[in-house]
Amino acid sequence: MAVPRKPQTSRDPGTGLTGLAAREAAEASAEPTEAERQELDAAVELLAGRRMALLTGAGLSTDSGIPDYRGPDAPPRNPMTYQQFVGDPVLRQRYWARNHVGWHHLRHAVPNAGHEAVVHLEERGLLTGVITQNVDRLHSDAGSIRVIDLHGRFDRVLCLSCGSVYTREGIARLLERLNPGYLERVAGEGDIAPDADAEVSDTEDFTVADCPVCDGMLKPDFVYFGENVPKDRVRLAYAAVDDAGALLVAGSSLTVMSGLRFVRHAAREGKPVVIINRGQTRGDALADLKINMGVGTALQYLARTLPDPGAGVPQHPGRHSD
Repeated sequence: MAVPRKPQTSRDPGTGLTGLAAREAAEASAEPTEAERQELDAAVELLAGRRMALLTGAGLSTDSGIPDYRGPDAPPRNPMTYQQFVGDPVLRQRYWARNHVGWHHLRHAVPNAGHEAVVHLEERGLLTGVITQNVDRLHSDAGSIRVIDLHGRFDRVLCLSCGSVYTREGIARLLERLNPGYLERVAGEGDIAPDADAEVSDTEDFTVADCPVCDGMLKPDFVYFGENVPKDRVRLAYAAVDDAGALLVAGSSLTVMSGLRFVRHAAREGKPVVIINRGQTRGDALADLKINMGVGTALQYLARTLPDPGAGVPQHPGRHSD
């Protein structure tokens, strides 16, 4: 049996995507307020005795210094489509320049207390799988085992011609050789998105790397807008929902259909749906319970309060003696 890995606390946490030091897990999530506790206790009553599929979004990684796409304070963004990336050399050059800058921040992010709570839920047998819309790999870094990277991974690069797969770190070194001094020249220009897309204006002279094997077009292993999620990932995600007795959504606005479809599927099957997110989501009307609060705080509370699978509802959920 595989042993869950512990967070890599020995490495430098870096500066995160916001330019601020990543917060320690203990500081990342506060205790719930009394009102939030009452809502979380209602979630415990709905979820108790059931194994869950967990669907996570960018709101889970904000405590790791990674801004989200559509949270209350998120700036408006216009992500590049797959058709633009493969069809327009200028836009592709612009994207790679921005991604080169963003990746050097994203790679320093470390799991937060919310990711660790997910590991605890999995270790207790409460999860059938973790379906994540995030590409930051923080679930795996924290030690989660059954992770479905729905939208891909930031740490890999694919060749669209020959199918070769490269590490993002290796391609970063290649880009540094092709563009000496570029990172220093554009440092601190603007914000960075969760997919490592940095707001950089100086991109006209950036040299894009080709596949070292066939000189083909390289693409980060992300699912772009206008690109379909690979069928094997969708199948695995549906299987996690089908094997579960409930669906828990944490930190996703469910704006894109790639995540919303699992909420619709669970609702059609009559399985309880609990959504935890700051702000509205497209799945609110389908949820048995929607909680508007910080995801890390909520997941920590659920991880220590939910009973083991098959057990009944705690007599006094969430109340612990000193």
